[in-house]
This record gives sequence, C-alpha cells and structure tokens, in this order.
Amino acid sequence: MSRKYFGTDGVRGRVGEAPITPDFVLRLGYAAGEVLARRDAPARGRATVLIGKDTRISGYMLEAALEAGLSAAGVDVMLCGPMPTPAVAYLTRALRLSAGVVISASHNPYPDNGIKFFSAQGGKLADAVEAEIERAMDAPLGCRPAAELGRAKRIDDAAGRYIEFCKSTFPNALDLRGLRIVVDAAHGAGYHVAPPVFHELGADVVAIGVSPNGLNINDRAGATHPAALAEAVRSHRADIGIALDGDGDRLLMADAAGATYDGDQLLYVIAQDRLRHGGLRGVAGTLMTNLALERALGGLGVPFARAKVGDRYVLEMLEERGWDLGGENSGHILCLDKHTTGDAIVSALQVLAALRRSDRTLAEAAGALRLYPQKLVNVKVARGFDWQSDPSIAAARAAAESRLGSRGRLLLRPSGTEPVLRVMVEGEDAAEVEAVAAELAGVVERAARAAA
Repeated sequence: MSRKYFGTDGVRGRVGEAPITPDFVLRLGYAAGEVLARRDAPARGRATVLIGKDTRISGYMLEAALEAGLSAAGVDVMLCGPMPTPAVAYLTRALRLSAGVVISASHNPYPDNGIKFFSAQGGKLADAVEAEIERAMDAPLGCRPAAELGRAKRIDDAAGRYIEFCKSTFPNALDLRGLRIVVDAAHGAGYHVAPPVFHELGADVVAIGVSPNGLNINDRAGATHPAALAEAVRSHRADIGIALDGDGDRLLMADAAGATYDGDQLLYVIAQDRLRHGGLRGVAGTLMTNLALERALGGLGVPFARAKVGDRYVLEMLEERGWDLGGENSGHILCLDKHTTGDAIVSALQVLAALRRSDRTLAEAAGALRLYPQKLVNVKVARGFDWQSDPSIAAARAAAESRLGSRGRLLLRPSGTEPVLRVMVEGEDAAEVEAVAAELAGVVERAARAAA
C-alpha cells in the first residue's frame, strides 16, 4: 500500500506542524467517519467510534477536532479520556463499536502526537480501510444535516472495565501477595490504571511516574528511561519493577537489584513458561531481535521467525502462522491468547505468572539468556539515498558478514521517521561488534556524502 498520511502506526508528527494540526485532524475525523458510516450502515445502523488519548496537553485540542469531524460525518462518539492504547483496543471490541481511535505519540516526548485507529475487532485497521480514508480526505469537508449529526458521550467506567480485563489475564489460582512492585507509568496514559491492577492482585505497589501535567510524559520516566525504575526498585527494596511507556503498550522490567530486562528477555521468560505448560507453537520476533534469543529458543525446540520491525508486522506474522506469542526488543510483546494487541500491563502479568508458577525470581528466569552485544549507529543520509545500489556499501557489508561469520549478524535499515540509515551489528564478541559497526557506518557516511 502506498501511504500518503498513514505510517506503519497511524499518523504521527510534531504538534502544530503538518499533519498534526487541528484542521488536518478535523478532516481526518470527517473522512474516517464517512468511511465508517458507509461500511457500518448496512450492518448495524449508525457507526460509533471510541476516542482515547494519552496525557499530552495537545490531546485536548486534537480530541475536540477529531470529535467534530466524526460528528459532522454522522458518527456517534464515545470519549474515555486518558487511557492506554491497548485499553482502547479492548474497549472497542468489548463495547461492539465500529472503531477505536487513540491520540498518542507513544514513547515520544510531549511536543509530538499522533492518531492511531483500531478496528471493531480491536486490531490494527486494515490497509484497505486506511487507503479508503486517505482517498476520502481528498474530497471537500462536508457536514450532515443537523438531524443526522453524531452525538458524543463519556464512558464513566472505562478505567474500571479495563482494570478488570487486565486482571482476568492472570491465572485465577495465583496472586501477587508478598511481592513489592514498583510501577512506573511514565506520567502517561496508564497512570491511573496500571498501579490498581497489581494492587488488586495482592501486591504492595509503589507507584512512580503517575503525576502527569501535560508536559512530562516520558520525561526521564517509563520504559524508555529505565534509570528511574532501577533506582526506585533499589531504594524501596522492591522485588520487581515494571515500567510502561507513555501509551502503555511497551514494557520494561527490573529485578530486585535494579538490573533491567528488555522485550527479548521478557519474551524468553514467557516462552519458557508456555513451553512447560504446553501452550507454545512458535515465537515471532523482528529483524532487531537479538540473535541470542533466536538461538536459545532453537535450543528449546521452539520455532522462531523474524518479521519487519514494528508490532504491526509481528502481529501479521503471528496471524499467518497461527502462533500466539511474539514481540520486539523495544518492549512490545503480543500475547494473542490474551489480547488483540501489545499491552504492557497484560505482558507484565504474563511474566509475573511465569515467575509465580516456577517459583523463580526474574533474574533466575531470564538468566539463561545471555544477550549478544549489539551496536546501533544512525547515519544521516539524504532522503531517497539509494544505499542498496552503492557498490562501496555492498562491498563493506559483504566483508563485515564474512568477518562475523556464524558469530554474529548485521542489519542495514532505513528509518521510517527520520533521514537516517540504521547500522546494527551484533555478535558474541563486544570489541568485534564495535569495530565492525564503526567501519560499516563510516563507509555508509562517506557514500552518503558523495551522493549528496
């Protein structure tokens, strides 16, 4: 699909700059409403869309614009206020709505924001529907007659519904009594729902990152800034730490010593548990998944496959292969037998269930997986730089692959959001990884300058 506005995870950018402006979001809401109204009218009458958001100050403005556009198209709107992205996916499905919309830029700082859609089933909106919405945006902005305008109302019990759903994904025979858990909500959408989930399952919860002011989302807090979690775990003598990102779909955890564990390591803990209990057919990762995880799963006889980077592509691979478990080292973990999308709270509960069932600490459960050293270098390039056709890069890449052999791997990947080419090298030997990454990045940089 050739996308004009939608990226792999909705529409995203800096607030006040195209496309994250009130007029664009108004048009987006109207176009989405027109498409959804056409699709839903024969099946269930008036379309109804749920809007949720994270805690960015720009969310108020964008929510109002989106609501106005949908209403002008004759679509009813339900508002749940600040809620994690996976909560909107769940509520859309549970309330039998036409679609869900999240206003969030995930782990990005507060000046950014974005719009992401979910289908009626709580999954990513189909490419065909996104394409139809983009085509509809080329038409003039309209408005239904007054009697046909959509209505809006707030869902007062959204947080309670989602908390109960999260708790339902934890085994009934287990609880979290006796555990002190630090929960860092990144001053984001999970600030009022994440701590109660773990508290109501019996844990002694220390909540941090739960004071959003519109400007502090992801600011030295949450899954992308693990130092705050590690320090809080140590200072409160906690047994474990859990960090979400700003919209609640990424997970990072810490053990009692403050050592942190990424998505690959947490995926390994969940996979071991499911293998022991007969519920694991395979695991999907991405091109960035650490080679150590692939080899460790292979040693356990677990099939493993790599998708393109992005939880959207992990989800597609899981659905194609009929598997339930997958994720990214960034902390997006998908447990499709529990939820339709990545959910940090639900994923954390799967890790905690695995620890409870095995009577092990996080350090013990993840200890068998020794991640290979990995080096990522972002090389600035001009937009449209054809790095794949450059002979010097091809030669350097072949030489690097020959040098690493079976001891490691490398990946060249253009960023989808900025003009850089990402050079990733990983392997058994840290010094070799650093040297190979530096040499290859240098070749790319020289080739990019020559082509400019």
